[in-house]
Amino acid sequence: MAEPRISLIVATRGRDADLAVLLDSLLAQGRADLEVIVVDQNGDDRLVPILARVADRLPLTHLRSARAHANHARNLGLRHARGAIVAFPDDDCLLPEGVLDRVAAAFADPALAVLTGPAASPEGGLGSGRWRADGGAITLANLWTSVIEFNLFLRRDVALALGGFDERLGPGTEWGSAEGNDLVARAIRAGHRAHYDPHLRIVHPDKRLTPVAVARARLYGAGLGVALRRHAPGIGVWLPFLIRPLGGLMLAALRRNRLQAAYYLETFRGRLAGFLAREAQS
Repeated sequence: MAEPRISLIVATRGRDADLAVLLDSLLAQGRADLEVIVVDQNGDDRLVPILARVADRLPLTHLRSARAHANHARNLGLRHARGAIVAFPDDDCLLPEGVLDRVAAAFADPALAVLTGPAASPEGGLGSGRWRADGGAITLANLWTSVIEFNLFLRRDVALALGGFDERLGPGTEWGSAEGNDLVARAIRAGHRAHYDPHLRIVHPDKRLTPVAVARARLYGAGLGVALRRHAPGIGVWLPFLIRPLGGLMLAALRRNRLQAAYYLETFRGRLAGFLAREAQS
């Protein structure tokens, strides 16, 4: 059996129906050079029937992890991957048809090490976050609007050489986001070429300015603050990410929108705390 070219590593916990939708979207890619590694952080067997449904149609590895930690799970899956290219879609993503064909075509260029694209909203258009309109090289100055973990493809040997994701960052830690920005920044610093394709889109639930987003805003902000402090090349890059939430807070207060105000306040608090946190900067 030929070695798979693309390995998709899915860290999952607490979801089943969403994972089934993701797996169906992977089957619809119609690629024979694909493998899926599901890293199961559940304490029960809820995924067994879901995985059994596709096991005869999709090369599938089911790993178990007792630790509820996204990057630990991703790194575990990375160590088991056999594909030349690896990616880490969330368990509630959906890959539109043709996405993996576009990825494979891009990596026909042997000089390319990292490929990213934006989030797409289920309702159409781009998902939450600030996204570059133009494609091109990713640099330490523009990676902040070029990277999201679930739409990040890179060569497996590069990912392994970098040590995978920093397990001090991301869901399950006090610095709850920006682990993808950190990984891509480390790849760039190591001399690898990274490219952003605005047409390479993966669908993900849009949680911006919802009660769920407010509850997570401080943790997510903290992760970005850490990554900015580590990798932003100057004040012109990191300062706007501290100022913008304050502008949003003032506008929300003028409009008497308490949900927006809470979101921007917690985002600012998190980014500032992460930026100032010495213990996360090494």
